[in-house]
Amino acid sequence: MSVPSLATGFDDPVQDGQRVFRAVLDAMSRPGRIVPLPRLPEIPAGLHASSAAVALALLDLETPVWLDEAASPAAKWLRFHCGSPLTAAAGDAAFALIADGTRLPDLDLFPIGTPDYPERGTTLLIQVAALAKGRGHRLRGPGIEHETFLDAEGLDEALWRHMAQGRDRFPLGHDVMLLSPDALACLPRSIILED
Repeated sequence: MSVPSLATGFDDPVQDGQRVFRAVLDAMSRPGRIVPLPRLPEIPAGLHASSAAVALALLDLETPVWLDEAASPAAKWLRFHCGSPLTAAAGDAAFALIADGTRLPDLDLFPIGTPDYPERGTTLLIQVAALAKGRGHRLRGPGIEHETFLDAEGLDEALWRHMAQGRDRFPLGHDVMLLSPDALACLPRSIILED
């Protein structure tokens, strides 16, 4: 009887992990900027290479992760490579990995933090088909000199409404990472969205 193998992680866990972490910091500090990510030697089922790379860089034993149905084939890979506990309860998630960005779950089920601990809001990792700059939704706020535009192909429009409504409760809310197959763009909770 053969044992199914898991896709490998980074070739060089320390250097590759640091490169991805710096890319995430760059994208989070410059909302709407599309930042390329290094490729993995193998991609786990259900995930883009970018999603897998971000998971390897950010998830660990202390970050409960909620998966949508489309991401569930990667559950064993995430447990093995990241050690992250998986949770079925959205209210317990530090991260939510949503592989099907066209059908978002009810985002209001995920924690938004508390006034004393706003950082306890769930970070939403959402896969999309493609990211494009220069068109789409207008973004303003910290990290953007004047304004920028971002479009995410294959993204449920409910996310844009959720982010616009969430601005009223800042500093509470969700930070969002949009992940195309080979890049990411971030929408921190501080962002101001305009159509």
